[in-house]
Amino acid sequence: MRAAFFDLDKTVIAKSSLVAFGPEFNARGLLRRRTLIWGVLSQMLFMRFGADDDKLTQIRESVLKVTKGWDHDEVRLLVAETINDVIEPLIYAEALELIDHHLGEGDEVWLVSMSPSEIVEPFAELLGITGAISSRAKIDENGKFTGEMEFFAQGENKAVAMRELAAERGIDLESSFAYSDSETDIPMLQAVGHAFAVNPDRALAKMAHDSQWAILSFSHPVRAHDRSRSHTPFFISALVIGAVAVLGRSRLRRA
Repeated sequence: MRAAFFDLDKTVIAKSSLVAFGPEFNARGLLRRRTLIWGVLSQMLFMRFGADDDKLTQIRESVLKVTKGWDHDEVRLLVAETINDVIEPLIYAEALELIDHHLGEGDEVWLVSMSPSEIVEPFAELLGITGAISSRAKIDENGKFTGEMEFFAQGENKAVAMRELAAERGIDLESSFAYSDSETDIPMLQAVGHAFAVNPDRALAKMAHDSQWAILSFSHPVRAHDRSRSHTPFFISALVIGAVAVLGRSRLRRA
């Protein structure tokens, strides 16, 4: 069995999912305006320059500090009520095209995201895909966030989780696909036979060039329920198939 693994932020959607939900958290009194502004500024830097492991660790610690004491059920309800308005308009049409292509080929499709499960899992359901690998925060006996992390889906942890999932579900990683924008996801891309850099930061673009990974450019947001009216039918799918064929021949020649 094959699978396609998609990073979420800047790969399937056009911005950070956490930042996208910031105004909703602020409106519900969960997030102070100062913290929201800091998040927007960080997002601008992230979109322009990317983020290394140290920066992502800082983001993780900041998020854990802010969310300590939040009610888990309240957060899940907020996401369920607002995801169509907050996240769906940010989806790249090209990502939807690829997702539909993989589903049509009988591949499993998984989101693999540093963002929390409370956001990633509902979004996976919205897309109608197989499931999600995401960060999981610890919840206490009263249903409150403790400010600690149970699993952080970042860097090598993404690749570890993918290999565990593959062993459980009989997925052949060598014939599978992965898509991401960031150098921090290089382990995720190296875990599969067919890696694609999507809107890559500088470090990932260099790695993609050195490793002969295809580079894709996504730029057209569209709502998920508009996927049947996509203006890019078969184009991205054909690009992926062609890239796999070319890279496959290249590997055979080197062998």
